Order: sequence, then C-alpha cells, then structure tokens
Amino acid sequence: MQKDIDAAHPAVKVQLLGVNGAGLESANDLMVAGRALPWLQDTGGDDVWGSWVVAYRDVVVLAADNTRIISYNLTVHDLGDTTNYQALKKILLDAAK
Repeated sequence: MQKDIDAAHPAVKVQLLGVNGAGLESANDLMVAGRALPWLQDTGGDDVWGSWVVAYRDVVVLAADNTRIISYNLTVHDLGDTTNYQALKKILLDAAK
C-alpha cells in the first residue's frame, strides 16, 4: 500500500510502519525478510501497544501531531478484499490532508 500511495499521490505524506508487540519478537526475522516496511519492536517499558490500546493486527492511524485518529483491524478487514484495501487507503489519505 505504501508504494501504491506514493505512486498515485506523491505530494501526500503517508508513512506506514509496523510496531510488534512486546513478547512477540520470535517472528521478527520472518516479518521483515524481503520487505521494506519499517518494523519497530515494542518493549514492556515503552508499552506502545498498551498505551494505544492495540488489538492484534490493528492499523493505528495517527495525525501529523501523532494523535490517534482511528484503528482499522486487518483481521476483520482483510486487505485481500479490494473494498477493505480501498477503505484503508482512503482513511490514510484523508488523515494526511
């Protein structure tokens, strides 16, 4: 989706990155293999997932000032479905305006 947004909307600043939950580090190597997605590892001390009240596979959309706009869960909204893909893309583009 990052490449899609960058190509179709070069003037819009959207940056996707992943934040893995603390204690779920075992598959980090697999997650980043062959991908360009920035991947951050949460820790018990930082507890980003806890402070953002994240559910597994949530996309947390932030405004330019890092305030939370919405969460969009990829288990509920499979991006293999074009409707869901376009809905998330619209959310991201709207948030960037």
